[in-house]
Amino acid sequence: MVVARVGDLDIAYEVVGDSGRPWTLTPGGRFSKDTAGLRELAEAIATEGYQVVIWDRPNTGASSVCFDGDNESAMQADALAGLLRELDLTGAIIAGGSGGSRVSLLTAIRHRDIAAGLATWWISGGIFGLMSLAVHYCGPSVTAAWHGGMQAVAELAEWQEVLNANPDNRARLLAQDPKRFVKTLESWMAVYCPDDNALVPGVPNDEVRALNIPALVFRSGETDLHHTRGTSEALASLLPHSQLVEPPWPDAEWNDRHIPPGNPLFIRWPLLAPQLIEWAKATIS
Repeated sequence: MVVARVGDLDIAYEVVGDSGRPWTLTPGGRFSKDTAGLRELAEAIATEGYQVVIWDRPNTGASSVCFDGDNESAMQADALAGLLRELDLTGAIIAGGSGGSRVSLLTAIRHRDIAAGLATWWISGGIFGLMSLAVHYCGPSVTAAWHGGMQAVAELAEWQEVLNANPDNRARLLAQDPKRFVKTLESWMAVYCPDDNALVPGVPNDEVRALNIPALVFRSGETDLHHTRGTSEALASLLPHSQLVEPPWPDAEWNDRHIPPGNPLFIRWPLLAPQLIEWAKATIS
């Protein structure tokens, strides 16, 4: 593992492949770069003459915890752009799934100079899907901070990986003022409120329409309540140079990955490699 300093944050990352146009791959949830399936997808892409950055977003893996910014995804997008500039790997194809697709879209929009293309799958959407994210990402921490302060937050299971992987994170977390922490996370929750003018939380539709780069959007499953098919189709229609394609797995892929509980969610992401590579070679010179 290698760590880069981006602003006042430590960002853990690896580069798979030795040369060629850079890619970035970002998983969803608060999963780290070591989650099953991500590295395997990076290796498959790298064999075609690319170098692929896999990384731990702030608040995941061995990277720093961070509670700045308008919302968590935007903060992570800024960190990714800073990492690519630090590594001199701009002109990258920015790709990711689920929460990683949102971070990838925000990165391309907020930092147009670093992105040559965008690929997304499992883009979160729908009223239930968005409201679920607000509670999932922020609810336990808000409740813990409200009743027990930052020490109670530090005891939550969801923060143990980042506290154990990066020794500085405990001090960073405990240094937060509980009232300000609650206010920040409540503002992050509010971003997930459905908005007719922002299909993707924190991203105005007009900014998506203005993203003038090649984009590949994988259609979500009809049975997927968290990443609705309509959201993927609407995103493809907003992006001016997008292709909407069928994914390489069955309609119920997202649902099936939860059976049994704890089944690796991203284990079959390497199946995306042929379509991603074909699209990149055909559209991005």
